This record gives sequence, structure tokens and C-alpha cells, in this order.
Amino acid sequence: MIKLNVIDLEKSEYTGGKSTLCPGCGHDQVSNVIIQAAWENGIPPEGIAKMSGIGCSSKTPAYFFGKSHGFNTVHGRMPAVTTGANMVNKTLSFIAVTGDGDTASIGIGQFVHAIRRNLDMVYIIENNGVYGLTKGQYSATVEKGSRKKKGEANAQPPIDLCAMAINLGCSFVARSFSGSKKQLTALVRAAMGHHGMAVIDVISPCVTFSNNDESYKSYNYVKANDEVLHLLDYIPHFTPMEEVDIPEGEYEDIQMFDGSTLRLETIGSDHDPSDAMSALMAIHQAERENRHVTGLLYYEAGLQTADEVLGLTETPLSGLSEAEMRPSRQSLDDVNAAFRVA
Repeated sequence: MIKLNVIDLEKSEYTGGKSTLCPGCGHDQVSNVIIQAAWENGIPPEGIAKMSGIGCSSKTPAYFFGKSHGFNTVHGRMPAVTTGANMVNKTLSFIAVTGDGDTASIGIGQFVHAIRRNLDMVYIIENNGVYGLTKGQYSATVEKGSRKKKGEANAQPPIDLCAMAINLGCSFVARSFSGSKKQLTALVRAAMGHHGMAVIDVISPCVTFSNNDESYKSYNYVKANDEVLHLLDYIPHFTPMEEVDIPEGEYEDIQMFDGSTLRLETIGSDHDPSDAMSALMAIHQAERENRHVTGLLYYEAGLQTADEVLGLTETPLSGLSEAEMRPSRQSLDDVNAAFRVA
């Protein structure tokens, strides 16, 4: 029997082409999670716009959502194209996949302003610490002292994109690992239900250049040095809340914009995802100890999105008629009159 989701679609409706990435690449697991999350959330494929820039990560949208809209943009400029597409048709679900080079190097300015504007989108960073398409040079996110298979250890301090996002006021910031399928799936599902910009930094090991234990972003190193803040479960608005056998005070339910619930079960950490300072302290403490802290780092509901700040109509601009889009003759006369010198 073929399993259908809440809108009666098979999961095959969300798949794409065959991957051409290196066998074992963490990015392929992220693609599988994105497919699973959108299918479980019941988002219609034709209602999704998948966005990307340039790099190994930006090839991955070819491997999922074959029936969705797609924009493969200039290197580092994906947020600008997403801004334009979002303003024209805000009813689409914008899901962006990018890399540490596309975001932390050439595209860092675009990343900053996308957060500042609070674009309503999911922004997934497939972070492997190297430039895989140009022979594996260190990227701006790799930890100081981390070592690839060949060459000297990295001597430069990293840019932590989660810390940057929190400092800039991003309302949903998380970090996960491509090898932690359950955690990552819950985070991506929650991000898809978030109202505003949701940033998920996914440590995604490069099997070609950094598949060695001296690399802080290798599979073995992350598995051995991952501090998980909490276990996560995502309950969509169309699924009844289940009773849970967890002692009171050891889990927190976060209500999402669409009525869904993100359940956080603590596992020994007292991290408060509503406290930006707590999130930054957890990130910096982990960095000092050469560890990776994963889970929902920070969440804040209720911030206005870019289209709300601009006061766009409820009807997407792409759905307005020519007559509705064109200013009246009187309004143009009034504007021109304001520039005339008496």
C-alpha cells in the first residue's frame, strides 16, 4: 500500500533527479530530509520555490522538488533573488539551500540583509568547511586548528553563522548535523512552519577533502564531539497532540505561527531557546572546547516579515490585474505636482 500525506500525495511527488555528488556526501542526507519534511508537512510541491547560489550545496535543489519552482542564482546573490521573488509572490514557501562559501564568504552581505529584512524563508546552510568545487580550500567557517586530509591546519578564526544570525535578530536559529536525521528533520519541519527567516546551519561532512578525524567537520569528529541541547519532536497543526511520558519541567512546547508545535525535550541542558544571550554563550563555550552544539539555539515569535513591513496587499503582486497595478491618472498628477516649482 502506497502511503499518502495529508494532501494525498506520495513522497515520490517531492523527489528530483539523481544525485551527482560524491558517494557518502552529507548534502545528500540533507536533501532526503528536505523531501521528508515537506512531504510530512503537506506542502504542495507547486507551492514551493527552491533557491540556491553556487557550490556543491547549490547543486542539491536538482535532487528534490522536481515539480517546484527553482532559482539557481549568481554566487552569493541568492538572498537578493529570493527577496524579489518573495515580494512578487509571498504565498510561495521559499526554501533555500546554500553553502558556507556562498553564505560566509562572497554572499555574507546578502545573508546579513536577508536577516535584517526578516524574509519569510527557510535558509539551510550545508556547512562542510571547504570549497569542494575548487579543490577543497578552507572556507570561512572552518574552526582554527582543523586539518584536512592534506595540507597545514587552518590558522584563521571561523565565522560562526549561527552567532551572527542571533546577533542580527534572526527569529529562528538552529544548528544540526547531517548524520542526525531525526533532529534535523524536526528542525526543518519547524522551520517550514515558521513565520519569518529560519536559519539552520547543518554540519555536512565532505567525504572527499575532510573525511579524516583531524577535521572538526568530519563525520567521526562531529559524532564524538556533538553537544545536543535537546531532543526534538514536531507536531503539525493537523495532528492531535500526543500524551508524552516525560516528567513535568523536562520539556517545552513552542507554538509555531501555523498552529504547529515544536516540542523540546531537555537531556541535561538548561538551555533556554528564548534567550539570545544563553544561545550565544552555548555557541562560544562549545567553540572554546572544539565541540559542536546542536539543536534549536534561538526562537522568537511575532516579528514582522519583510512583506508585512512594506504593507503589501494580501493578494500577491503576481496575482493583481494590470488595472490594479497601474496608478490612477489623478495619483500620478498629484505626485508630479509635488515636484513642480511654483
